[in-house]
Amino acid sequence: MKHKLYGSVSILFLMTLSLAGCNTRTTTTTANDIRFDSLYVDKTCHLLDNLDNPNCNLQIKFLFPVSFADQETLATLQRHFIRSHFGEPYEGLPPAAAVEQYVNDYIDEYKSMEEDFLAETKEDEAPGHEHDEAPGISAWFSWYEYSSNEILYNQNDLLCYAVSYENYTGGAHGAHAYRSHVIDLQTGLEMKENDLFTEGYQEDLARILVGKIAENNRAETPRELENQGFFSIDEIYPNNNFSIDDTGITYYFNEYEIAAYVIGMTRVHLTYDKLRHLLRPDHRIARLAGN
Repeated sequence: MKHKLYGSVSILFLMTLSLAGCNTRTTTTTANDIRFDSLYVDKTCHLLDNLDNPNCNLQIKFLFPVSFADQETLATLQRHFIRSHFGEPYEGLPPAAAVEQYVNDYIDEYKSMEEDFLAETKEDEAPGHEHDEAPGISAWFSWYEYSSNEILYNQNDLLCYAVSYENYTGGAHGAHAYRSHVIDLQTGLEMKENDLFTEGYQEDLARILVGKIAENNRAETPRELENQGFFSIDEIYPNNNFSIDDTGITYYFNEYEIAAYVIGMTRVHLTYDKLRHLLRPDHRIARLAGN
């Protein structure tokens, strides 16, 4: 494949690999026959192409499926991986083309600030201009974005992967996000909570989540979480951001979702013994749980 990514961009095709999670219960585990490749991008661009000016740095580590027995499902998987990593505008492109287009769009958006940068630089350098203690122009015009994805579980016709995202476009601090996806390889479709749990599960699952968060934070009662930086515990509900494996289901709450920024992401692992009564008895995950 040929790529015309200008600047200091490197795209490396890594060795093709087959990913399957480890599991000691070999009698009930079947690894999926799916193979992946990776693309890597590291791009830096300076405003006005001047090395003395602020710059943006874009780093992408993108893992995507390239081989699966069912070609229609493979195509669906590739679109899903692209959409979850880069957004809907890119899902109709082949993986390498999607990465290239995303890089170009990011750089174009960054360079669109050049006129604002020039204007603020002139104002800052004007005679009599007072400088305050706030971050300088370079800090406000310096961007970065780092994204990557990883396979969390790849067995029993289930594929679970997560996308990590961090960016900064000016302001007090950067933003972080972590999003997990569970795919049914028999259909190529993403599983949602409604697929896994019986009707009316929300209140009971919310109670279990809050109890586990309290346990993880050594709070004597769930209400004490509100003194540790969490928002109202009455507003903590399952959010469809979960992963699965042979031991249970893990929920992820990103910064500001249920707690202050300083708390960061909240990870809550729930073992199947806490969830069996909520799982749909005919679902594949119920069988993982031993139902």
